[in-house]
Amino acid sequence: MKRELIAAVNQLSAERNLSREVVLSIVESALASAYKKYAFHDEQDVLVKLDPDSGEVKVYVQKAVVESVSDPEHEISLAEARKLRKGVQVGETVEMKPVLMDAGRIAVYAAKQVILQRLREAEHQKTYEEFSSREGEIATGVVQFIGPAQIYVNLGKVEAILPGGEQIPNERYRVGQRLRFYLLEIIQGSRGTQIVVSRTHPNLLRRLFELEIPEVHSGAVRVEAIVREPGQRSKVAISTSQEGIDPIGSCLGARGIRLQNIIKELNNEKIDLISWDADPKEFITNALSPAQVASIELNEGGRVATVVVPDRQLSLAIGKEGQNARLAARLTKWRIDIKSVSAAEAEKAEVMEAIAKELAEEEVVEVVKEEAKEEVPVAVDGLEVSEPVSFPAVAEVSSEATKEEVAIRFAEDILPEAGKVETLKEEAKSAKAKGKPKAKGKARKPRFEDEYEE
Repeated sequence: MKRELIAAVNQLSAERNLSREVVLSIVESALASAYKKYAFHDEQDVLVKLDPDSGEVKVYVQKAVVESVSDPEHEISLAEARKLRKGVQVGETVEMKPVLMDAGRIAVYAAKQVILQRLREAEHQKTYEEFSSREGEIATGVVQFIGPAQIYVNLGKVEAILPGGEQIPNERYRVGQRLRFYLLEIIQGSRGTQIVVSRTHPNLLRRLFELEIPEVHSGAVRVEAIVREPGQRSKVAISTSQEGIDPIGSCLGARGIRLQNIIKELNNEKIDLISWDADPKEFITNALSPAQVASIELNEGGRVATVVVPDRQLSLAIGKEGQNARLAARLTKWRIDIKSVSAAEAEKAEVMEAIAKELAEEEVVEVVKEEAKEEVPVAVDGLEVSEPVSFPAVAEVSSEATKEEVAIRFAEDILPEAGKVETLKEEAKSAKAKGKPKAKGKARKPRFEDEYEE
């Protein structure tokens, strides 16, 4: 029986990938729990020790040493304690070896359940300790089960979850497929340790570069920035601080074999290698490759770059559905406004025309102001004196006078002989006053006198 117990401990240690000491401690605690519940008083402190070599099981009841005993189940007097162990002091604990009792079938079953539960807890704890230090690294796994919302992946001795949001959209998975995954998150919950992996994270591409390219792994070539649209296209900015090393050539390898291995691992995702540069203009120019750039203007305040490209290169610079421009903006962290050469020249012509028109209007306004300021020469005693022209103020008149004046002026305008009638009337009055005879015959009144006499 003792040998069988030791063999069982060794087998559990190998199957569960746990150390022998951990399994022994689990068995001891399980047996102590069973003895405490079914063989001794439930409140007694029971301790079980298992000899790892012989397999002998020893059961002890622990009691606290006191001067006067008030609780016999948990306390022991100092004199009794010194019989068991010399030199013991008050406050310490001693182990009393009781008479072994048969725990029964129920106690054995309970011990078995406790052992299995403690083994699972130990496995989860070991998994968390192992993978928590590997978070952010890459791991190889096999697709084990495909569910409607997530995929279960076997990483060897543990199982991981690939959520739907971390799957490449155009990638098709099948059971038994071996892939590389990025260890995104390690979660320790009530149900154990949960490992979440990803196929879309940009760092997956970074780790693949480190695995496939020795220069990147050694640090001779640095990966400065990565942007991805998983399954479609990626841009990787690389640089080097060592002379004589071509960073792009190192990443490509002979006939591009290094980059091709990474592309195959990512389901034929296109990868653009970009030379990183500290100058924003050069970096933006490289990021928009394979399109050619004619000129770049930067707005440092708003981090906006206005890029002018040849007319034939406009669609290439923008990319399919704006993909190339979008990835370049995310890679450089600049807002990029792309224009063709013809559109840029047309805008420039419109701006110049507007500026010319505005300047012309300003010149006209200045000329009018200068003419208004000019002085009019006035002749005084044969001398020309320049003084400003002034006009007399218009006196205010009543509304009735205004109406009468308007009526008279209207008559004068349409009847030019009205003035002659007034002259004849004045002459007739003066002749009567001097006693001159009246003219023979009836004097003919002017045709308009009756109408305008009043």
